Amino acid sequence: MDKLSEAEALHSRQDVLSRPCPVPAVPGLYVWYFTDLPNAPLREVLPAAPFRLAYIGIAPGRAGSLATLRSRIRQHLRGNASTSTLRLTLGCLLGSALGLRLEPTGPTRRLTWGSEGELALCRWLDLNARVAWIACAEPWVVEPEIVQGMEPPLNLHHNRGHPFNQELMEFRRQARRAARGPETGLASGGFKEVSDD
Repeated sequence: MDKLSEAEALHSRQDVLSRPCPVPAVPGLYVWYFTDLPNAPLREVLPAAPFRLAYIGIAPGRAGSLATLRSRIRQHLRGNASTSTLRLTLGCLLGSALGLRLEPTGPTRRLTWGSEGELALCRWLDLNARVAWIACAEPWVVEPEIVQGMEPPLNLHHNRGHPFNQELMEFRRQARRAARGPETGLASGGFKEVSDD
């Protein structure tokens, strides 16, 4: 697991979205590092580097899923808040700085940051994010131990004892509550929580 915290293993959004993609299409764990994130206590694990530990994810999240490191990492980098727990969480923390607001989108009314907001989040990721990964046949088996050992502040699952856990859940609750306001007409059951993998 030491490889996940080595500076030379970190890749930018541009790296990951280039062709050929450096991320293997295999199961595994991935770790996100950010230079700065308002309201979040990022962990310093990279000596002499501006990037600090924030989030650990897995792909797939369970046996039988077809997700791979490549598909999941790229989804975080160019998807939207309805399909990426990371994008949802980042938007909640960066909402004021980037002018983001969750909104019902498309015929299914899934909550996203809207087309402009998702683009703003992509630009922020370009400047402030790095990701590392490691192949692992059954990442869901080792995820609890890795999360508990590395204590990434943006993970909710397997991380209930982290001091930031309750505060992060409240940031997310507030964003969903605001999106469900009377002006949206969205029922309280209209938000489908995305998985943490």
